[in-house]
Amino acid sequence: MLPSHNRFPYSAITDRPDFSWPGGKRLAVYVALCVEHFPYGSGLGLPYSPGLSHPNSYNWAWREYGNRVGGWRLIDLFDAHRLPLTVLLNTECYEHCPELVAALRRRGDEIVAHGRTNGEHQNGMSIEEERRLIAEATEAIRRREGKPPAGWMSPGAHPSANTEDLLAEAGYRYTLDWPMDDQPVWMRTTGGPLLSVPYPHEVNDVPMVVLHDGTAPAFADMAIDNFDEMLRQSKDQPLAYGITIHSFIVGQPFRIKQFRRVLEHLDAHRDAVWFATAGQIADHFAALMPPPATAAPARP
Repeated sequence: MLPSHNRFPYSAITDRPDFSWPGGKRLAVYVALCVEHFPYGSGLGLPYSPGLSHPNSYNWAWREYGNRVGGWRLIDLFDAHRLPLTVLLNTECYEHCPELVAALRRRGDEIVAHGRTNGEHQNGMSIEEERRLIAEATEAIRRREGKPPAGWMSPGAHPSANTEDLLAEAGYRYTLDWPMDDQPVWMRTTGGPLLSVPYPHEVNDVPMVVLHDGTAPAFADMAIDNFDEMLRQSKDQPLAYGITIHSFIVGQPFRIKQFRRVLEHLDAHRDAVWFATAGQIADHFAALMPPPATAAPARP
């Protein structure tokens, strides 16, 4: 047998119990907006000009555009279409751009912990270093939002082998780190069950636009085609569809123009789908489908 993560067993989507989302809907849709901050002169993060050494003002400023401009334009866009956002937040943004976070709070958007900064990844940290990172990010959100976050997404989508155990230990209910399904999946951890909510690894502006050189129209077409096909497939199984955008990528004006087509298309199907946050999807699924016995024991 090949080495395994031992977090969950294989399960064919065609062999699972049936259920529906609120209102009898079969497709749940959420949009994740990544709001991130990076250190100047050091650290990790998406490279717009790879190969240049630190300090790299061009690369830092490209990512900073999302906090100064792009994020605000996207708030206006989602306000116009009356759609919620699931905000994947670097907690350093509380100090760096508190006005932007406050505007998202006023909308009632869900705040998901996305580490302290995307300038660091958990993978490679000691277990104590990672535990401290999770604790600091959790406390920053609890202090500003009045309650701790329910969900976690690792910076750089790069969790360690210990992340799920540490999240359950810290009281998290779900993670977005495992893009392996179109339905939530219960995971086994040393701290008890943790829910994996479907996260888009394809309909995501980082791989599509930055890594694969996809155009703004192509990204919009991808999001629309994925929605249409999943709506069709959801007649047979209830599904959860996520779209991930970054304030400094889709927040660019020429990409917003194309992404507006996506929201207009979603709007036209408002009666057929449940527009939610990742946390609402997790809560609804957990209420209907409690963790099986196989998710309860500690990971071997």
